Amino acid sequence: MKGFYFLKKAPGFQNTEKSFYLLPNQNTLIMDTSFLSQLNWLAILVAAVAYFMLGALWYSKILFANTWIKSTGVDMSNPNAKKGVGGVMAFSFVLMFITCIGLAIIIHRLGLTTWMSGIKTGLITGICFSGTSVFISYLYQMKPKVLSFIDGVYHVVGQCIAGIILCMWH
Repeated sequence: MKGFYFLKKAPGFQNTEKSFYLLPNQNTLIMDTSFLSQLNWLAILVAAVAYFMLGALWYSKILFANTWIKSTGVDMSNPNAKKGVGGVMAFSFVLMFITCIGLAIIIHRLGLTTWMSGIKTGLITGICFSGTSVFISYLYQMKPKVLSFIDGVYHVVGQCIAGIILCMWH
């Protein structure tokens, strides 16, 4: 695997091509991050923008706005309901960018290059990480199940779109 090597064979590893290595005279595992320079950062940015823009459609009146508003209990006629929305959106974009970095690392390390690989990777990460996290949080917060589906599936679809972009643009 490119960019990964051992300075000293870590105990328990049979294969010398692992992503962790031990430094001499240390008992700590360290991850080699030199592969980060090989990532396509423009593709990561575009994937994050696409993921973010999906939200404009997903939470619009065309799709789920009315059900989402009803499920969250947000009073849209209250002028305070719209305060700080710009900051929320900016921070959401930063978090989606971070998610796309994680997707790009997985895609790069696995050498994925087809649109179907992007969908599959997006499904795996979206369902196994984002979707389940949303559902777990909403279960404890006793939020409506429909809200869990709207928000959880949004992240699954967003990561599929990001996965396609990252796999195809290498």
